[in-house]
Amino acid sequence: MKALTISLILIGIYLVFQSFIAVNALKTEKQKFRTILKEGNFEIRFYPSATMATIYSNATDYKGLANNGFRKLARYIFGGNEQKQSISMTAPVRMSMNEKGSSMSFVMPEKFDKGDLPTPNDKTIDIQKSKPVYVASISFSGYATDAKIKSNKEQLEQILKNKQIKMIGEYSFLGYNAPYQFVGRTNEIIIPIEWKE
Repeated sequence: MKALTISLILIGIYLVFQSFIAVNALKTEKQKFRTILKEGNFEIRFYPSATMATIYSNATDYKGLANNGFRKLARYIFGGNEQKQSISMTAPVRMSMNEKGSSMSFVMPEKFDKGDLPTPNDKTIDIQKSKPVYVASISFSGYATDAKIKSNKEQLEQILKNKQIKMIGEYSFLGYNAPYQFVGRTNEIIIPIEWKE
């Protein structure tokens, strides 16, 4: 009986913790975009220009990029800069990967422009403004893996071929949740496209 009570208490604590994490994820500032078309988990979006902190890596897959890249960028926003200034975490974390290398970007909060941001202590962190872009996106749940990313990228490419929408760049993976959030996880693949409104 005592073991059952302890188990129920632990399950209750876990559920409260996960609920707290999910609520905080909803409050996290997200990169702005405008939805143009939505069909199930497929969307066409317009992303205006945004300021991003980016690192580049020789890694060619998600697993190789995720930990090291995240640590470097997290260090920067948690005060690893010349001004020792903290910057709020936003979502999503953006990753681009191919056989030539990869990059990971944190989108900076909208209140910052490139000139307002503190200077990174790590000189390999590049602060730049992205170009406005139309993209196609597809979403999937759970934890991301290289296999899931590849499968969803191929699915999105097939949708675009079927719809005769021209792809004009490489895909990116967007991750929205902290590693310790186990439920309600959101991931997306986006591909830049040619689109006229």
